[in-house]
Order: sequence, then structure tokens, then C-alpha cells
Amino acid sequence: MRMPTIHRRFRHRALLWAVAASLALTATSGAPAGADSPAPGLSQTLDHILSDTRLDGAQVGVVVSDAETGQTLYQRNGGGRLVPASSTKLLTSTAAMALLGPDYRYSTDVLADGSRHGSVVQGDLYLRGTGDPTMLAEDYDRLAATVAASGIRRITGRLVADDTRFDSSRLGASWASDDESAYYSSQISPLTVAPDTDYDAGTVLLSVTPGSAPGDAPRVKVTPSNDYVHIDNRATTVAAGGSRTITVDRTHGSNTIVVSGKIPVESTPATSWTSVWEPTGYAAAVFADALAAHGVKVTRGTVLGKAVPQGASTLASHPSMPLKDLLTPFLKLSNNNHAEVLVKTIGYEVKGSGTWSAGLSAISDHLRTLGLDPSDLRQMDGSGLSRMDVVSTEQFTELLVAARHQPWFEEWYDALPIACVSDRMTGGTLRSRMCGTSAAGNLHGKTGSLTGVSGLSGYVTDADGRKLVFSFVSNNYVASSVKDIEDAVGAALAGYSVKGAQQPQGTGTARSDRPSTDAPTARDEHSGRTDLECSWTKPVSC
Repeated sequence: MRMPTIHRRFRHRALLWAVAASLALTATSGAPAGADSPAPGLSQTLDHILSDTRLDGAQVGVVVSDAETGQTLYQRNGGGRLVPASSTKLLTSTAAMALLGPDYRYSTDVLADGSRHGSVVQGDLYLRGTGDPTMLAEDYDRLAATVAASGIRRITGRLVADDTRFDSSRLGASWASDDESAYYSSQISPLTVAPDTDYDAGTVLLSVTPGSAPGDAPRVKVTPSNDYVHIDNRATTVAAGGSRTITVDRTHGSNTIVVSGKIPVESTPATSWTSVWEPTGYAAAVFADALAAHGVKVTRGTVLGKAVPQGASTLASHPSMPLKDLLTPFLKLSNNNHAEVLVKTIGYEVKGSGTWSAGLSAISDHLRTLGLDPSDLRQMDGSGLSRMDVVSTEQFTELLVAARHQPWFEEWYDALPIACVSDRMTGGTLRSRMCGTSAAGNLHGKTGSLTGVSGLSGYVTDADGRKLVFSFVSNNYVASSVKDIEDAVGAALAGYSVKGAQQPQGTGTARSDRPSTDAPTARDEHSGRTDLECSWTKPVSC
């Protein structure tokens, strides 16, 4: 299976913001307010933006509403159900904050089942996960260090990995098979490891460094270091100035990762994030290595998938960050694994079953409490990777209005990506978008991208200081990207004034010196796939 290669290209596209800005100026200065025109001039502005020929033949839904009153100011096909891609995370994240609470934490625990005699435990050692997607190798090392500090040196039984909090279904409904090894499609388990502080759970990070001379094999470093994955290095170092064609593949059903292609002498290392097969075993292997490094010997090896028996004693625990903090990497970087873990966690905590079906049922129940009718949408996963998800832009705006009245709103709102704020953990998937417009630093929104699917939904303050909610989802377009059309809408809303007394500020042509968010991965170059969420194209293109 072809993994995304390391080499990245960036494409630049002429944007529509200059047109949107001039239309916004016309709209704010020309049309008088009428009784049946809640947003005079706005319809003409948005209709013009949406007349872009790249949307010809596509299905498009757009709704703009007043965030305070919920009054609809503009709508086009607002009730039409569309594949939302990562906009689905709006449903998942708001339900998680409501049903789990901002202070909810996961715990990863080490327990002993058996009697202790001095430095020896006569029995098994258990590693129990509850779903924390932010566990790093150093966290497992600290757990092992705590076990060693208690004086334990030998376990006569096995290391048992307890991942029974969730069911054994690892991949979501209708997820694409050719995404299986991609890090944004990693397997879901309550026991896992992330290689970095983006918290890409269930993946390893590979760094490929050229050899010292042409013909040498490149050096491949795996983070975290482990024997769970096996590297089959078929790559070659070539002369300086040669082509760089490193590719990374993982064989289906295994953890053999094949590195092939060419890398020039003295070039920068190539990097790849690759999902592992069976993350429970991955976590157990990393923890077993940590135990050994701290002088704790497990006599009988490792076994997966058995629950901790009653009466086992706790030796060490690692609490996760609270949910309100987890929202930052989850929403800013559109982390799919986090979304699915939260769905199964909701299922476990609310319905008593750590399954997708239980979690999605609980989310549906929650939507009813907000006044939404879940029978009018279909949610099959938490992240939006499934093309079976369908939601209307009208439902998204209703959710956004309702969210503003929740006690956790500010923490959730701050976790949404923010237009043209360059820091990745602030601007997120919007950090290179709408720069030079009134939306910069203003618009908070959730992006969504799959091939032929694009969306942007969120909040923006207009030129009168009025808070608006909006949702834009497009399906079945054949252009390489429609992101700049979404951006033109966002800029126009930020510059809009119903009073006509305040001119939009900074809504001229946006800077084009930043990489476009439709930068293709090498997977795209080989298969024609485009419009993956920009944080899914590592190194991050947004």
C-alpha cells in the first residue's frame, strides 16, 4: 500500500478576496434595510461569490445566521444533506464537552495481580488503558520507573495489556482501504502511543537521513524506538542534486514498513508518519522496553486483550490532560484518532459500552437536547472520514448557535482554528487562510476536506461588531480546491456592515505568499487524490 511520501509541493491559487471585498463594500453602502431583508446586500455578495464556475455541477449548502438570535440571514440549500468531512468534529467535540465535561481525564494504569515477595511479584502485571490518545513513550517510561522505584524487579507471570474499555473494532465505517496505513486513519484502541506532541496516536515517526556517499543505504530512525515495527530499508543515497523520491509503505496486516526510493547526499532528512497494525501491542511493546530499561524483568512475555481481574493492586497511574486542553490538538489539527476515541469514550461513560454505535447514540440524544433532530442527519464516525456521514449546513449553524449558550463554550470556541494566526496550536488548519482580510484573527471555524468535499463552519464578527455563525459545505466538485471560495465568504462576512457607516477594513487582495491548503501529498500525485485536511499532509502544509 502506497503511503504518503515525504516530498511535498505547494501550489498557489489566485484568490477571490478582492472580488468579495468590492462586493462587500457595495453591499454595505448601497442597499437600505428592508422589513424582509434581514441582511441587506449580503445575498448579492454571497450569490456572486458562489457563482464561481468551479462549483458548477457541485452540491453546495451555505447558511449564515445571527449568532445571538439564530435568525437566518442567508441560505442556499441549507436543508440539503451533504458529506461534511471533518466538519463532523463539531458534533463530536460539542457532545464530548457536554457529556464528559471539560475536566474529564483518562488514566493509564499499571496493576499487579498476585502476591509480592520482596522484589518479586508472583503473578501478572497489567497495563490498562482507558483511551488516552496523548500517551507518549516518556509517559510509559515514567510508569515503568514508578514500578521500579517501588522495589519490584521481577514478574513471574506475563505483561497483560488491558484494552477492554473499547470493543475490538479498530477502523470506522466505510473508511477507505487505501488510507489504512496513513497516520490520519490510525487504528482506535484505549491503549496506544503517540510519537510526538501533535499526539498522532497509533503511529510511528520515521526519519530517513541520507548516507555519507552515493550508493550508501540511508539511515532510518523510528520514533519512539521499538521492535514492534520492522523496517525493510530498500532506499538508496544518490549524488547531491539528484531526485528525492523516498516512499514509505506498510504491508497490510503487518508492521513491516518498507522504505524505498532515493535521497540525495547532504539533503535534509525525509519524514513520514505511519500508522501501526494493532496499537495495543505497540503500547505494550513500548512499556515492556521501558520496564526492561528500569531493571524490571517480565518472565513470561506479553498477552493482549485481557481485563484486569478484581482485587489487583495499583502500582502506578498516569492521568491525561483534561478534555478542555485535549481539544486544542484535536480541533486545531483536526486529529481523527482523537475524535473516534471520544466517541467510544462517550459510549462507555454514557451508555456503558465503548463502541461506535453506543457513542453515536449518545451524541444523537445530546443533539435532541439542543433542539436538533438527529433523524435528519447521519453520523457514522467521530472524525468525518466516513463518506456515510451526512449533515446539512442548517444543522451545523443551529449547533453553533446552541453551543454559545453552554457553560463550556469559551474553552471550546478557543480550541477552534483561527484564520491567519501563524502558530499551529492557535491558527490550526486556518493558519494560512484569509490573511490580509477582516477575517484574519477574527474567524474561528472548523475545516473539512476529502476528495471532492470541502467545508468551513464557525463564527465571525462582522464590521458592525455583530457575531455571525455560518456553514459552507460543498460536495462533488471536480476542481483541485474550492478553499479560496470559502475564504471569500469568510472575508465578506467579516467585512459586512448592515449599517453602511463602517467600511470593511483590510478586505483587499489576500497575500499569496503562504502555501495553499490544497498542497498535494505524494499520495495525491500518484493517485490523483486532493483536498485532504491540511493538517493531514505531513509535514503540515497549512
